[in-house]
Amino acid sequence: MMRIKTKAVRAALLLAGVGAVLQPGMALAQKDKKGAEAAPKIQLSDGFRKVAQPAQTALQAKKWAEAEPLVAAAEAAAKTDDDKFYAQQFRLQLIDGQLVERANGDANVYAQGEAALVGPLDALIANPKLPQDARARFLYKRGQIEYGAKRYKEAIGFFDRAREAGFSDRNLTLNIAQARAESGDLTGAATAIRTAIDAEKAAGRKAPLEWYRYARSKVAQAKLNAQVNEWSLLIVKDYPTAKHWREAVLLYGFNGAASPQLDKRAKIDLWRLLRVNKALADQGDYIEYAGDLGDVGLGAEAKAVIDEGRAAGKIPASSGPANMVYSDAQKQIASDGPIEGLAKRAQAAPNGGPAAATGDLALGTGNYARAIELYKLALSKGGVKVDEVNTHLAMAQALSGDKASAKATFALVKTPPRSDIAGYWVAWLDQAGPTTQGDPADAAGQ
Repeated sequence: MMRIKTKAVRAALLLAGVGAVLQPGMALAQKDKKGAEAAPKIQLSDGFRKVAQPAQTALQAKKWAEAEPLVAAAEAAAKTDDDKFYAQQFRLQLIDGQLVERANGDANVYAQGEAALVGPLDALIANPKLPQDARARFLYKRGQIEYGAKRYKEAIGFFDRAREAGFSDRNLTLNIAQARAESGDLTGAATAIRTAIDAEKAAGRKAPLEWYRYARSKVAQAKLNAQVNEWSLLIVKDYPTAKHWREAVLLYGFNGAASPQLDKRAKIDLWRLLRVNKALADQGDYIEYAGDLGDVGLGAEAKAVIDEGRAAGKIPASSGPANMVYSDAQKQIASDGPIEGLAKRAQAAPNGGPAAATGDLALGTGNYARAIELYKLALSKGGVKVDEVNTHLAMAQALSGDKASAKATFALVKTPPRSDIAGYWVAWLDQAGPTTQGDPADAAGQ
């Protein structure tokens, strides 16, 4: 199971917060400039002040064994609210110090003893004297402890309270998402991660790819196929690499729930999308793509795909399957004859079917201007699959460089699965720059 890396270094405990509350050099015996004892700003009893000073000294020196009985003495001597407040801090610092020493840098060992922190943390959280920033950090820590103990509902409660108290660490929303996922609320987990991603963008940062993949895995686990598609689109929009395009397209159209709904022509349009993103991986991709093209009579495009695979070094000259597909494609090209002759017959046809088929041939040879004319003719004549023809018209417009017209035409495709395919092509049109081959941005923001 994919996990977001939010457990790093539990031993840190957010104890910068404890240090800030403890205020080293605490005025256990304040004096004015003339040496006379000044009126204390903190109401500590004489009995507590007497035992607290050596306890604080031992804690600051990290002499935990020495500090333990001194802290107990301070707790026993605490009378005023301020006495109790500082005694609570002493106890938290002592337990944390003992855990850190025992862990010796091993966060897992520290985590095994975290339950000992619950009492001191809860006491301080409930103490009205605790500053708000420290309360927020301690609430967050309590949520971490509950999560580690697999008490996910309680963890969410503490995380929510931490956020309400002003805790703003970028991992907070992700912790909430993980807790929701582990408690069975998979959609809530994905929603929380989307909130975190949006917050990162608003702050001018790029969220780590792992966040996106975690959310997609959770909605996939819940069999929320539309949301799986949405997360795949978000990944390729924000991380437009060939690897991610391949993952997204294969997950949607070849390995996912939508695959049985796609006919061969729809899958060809996904192969085309992989091709423009340079995301065809090996000879298997090229041969299957070209074979599908041959099956629907698009020999010229099938030949071009095999030629491209050979030029890229993906298809060896000795490949029997590739050579067979290539030979069949050449026969199909000879049978079709010149495209202009087909176009004339399409013009005279009673419906748009021949024009759409000839447009597909023009699209496959890179003659986008002619393809656009033929698709428009097909739509005007009628008798065609409108969503399919509009998809192909928009693809021709996109590949010709007419981005605005392509997006407008893709917007006309309203019915799944064609509308899903259109959405992927629009994502390709919208991506900020060209698709990259490598995966250098996977760790961005981590």
